[in-house]
Amino acid sequence: MLSAKKAARISLTVVVGLMVLKIAVGIITGSISVLAQAADSLLDLFAVIITFFSVIIAARPADKEHPFGHGKVENIAAVIQALLILTAGVTIIYSSVQRIITREPLEMTYLGIAVMAVSVVASIFLSRYLRSVARQTDSISLEANSRNIATDVYSAVAVLAGLTVVQYTGIYLIDPIIAIGVALFILKVGVDVARRSSTALIDVKLPEDEEQAIASTIMNHCTQVVSFHDLRTRKSGHQRYIDLHMVVPKDLSVAEAHDITDHLEDDIRRALPHTSVVIHIEPCDGNCEECSLNCDLKKKSES
Repeated sequence: MLSAKKAARISLTVVVGLMVLKIAVGIITGSISVLAQAADSLLDLFAVIITFFSVIIAARPADKEHPFGHGKVENIAAVIQALLILTAGVTIIYSSVQRIITREPLEMTYLGIAVMAVSVVASIFLSRYLRSVARQTDSISLEANSRNIATDVYSAVAVLAGLTVVQYTGIYLIDPIIAIGVALFILKVGVDVARRSSTALIDVKLPEDEEQAIASTIMNHCTQVVSFHDLRTRKSGHQRYIDLHMVVPKDLSVAEAHDITDHLEDDIRRALPHTSVVIHIEPCDGNCEECSLNCDLKKKSES
């Protein structure tokens, strides 16, 4: 089982190492695109720290003051990461425009090429690892962090290509132009992360395929359940919350209805892990002519 805490620690180590490299080489070469990458890595560092603490807090069990758990901490952390990504994009555009105006030349571009090549490889492996852990743990903050790191892959490739062109052509204007392109991509990723992470904060229902899985699971009990209605779903961090009203034959005992409910809740949790289910039992209206369930009450009405 992959650990969200371990993934956050690994991410922290890699991001710090890349950030130090980019800052040093950016200062030496004077490359605005490398320094833009360093600024992005600095924001990545803040994002990783936020992720690290959010997964720890979100993993805490429900308590008296937080009866629904602490899952939304992850969503809040993801929104903060989105804001950091957007900030990085705006900062890079501003710095690039300033460089275009001043037209400062670059030095020792081969150092920038080397560090960006290292950054590309490290970011690819880190992003894939974080995404794998995020899918297994259903962590929204780790997923946001993996998307954040993924932006480094594309932007680093662009910077690497630009520095290579500068190295062989001496056209220094390419450096800030590529930095602006990188910034626009970063802004798009930031908007996507903000949109995805903010939905749980306003209790948007579960995706259609997950609600369909709930309905299918209930209907697998069609020999015991008449119908269901008032299905409500939401998600907090990795935890899903489901409540619904279920109609059962009115001649069932409390114990029998309870057993059906327990069985159904277990089946829903198997279909959708990390789920809390609340089912309200209602008796049928006794209109056996319109009911397809072959229960004892219907047998009595037909005899």
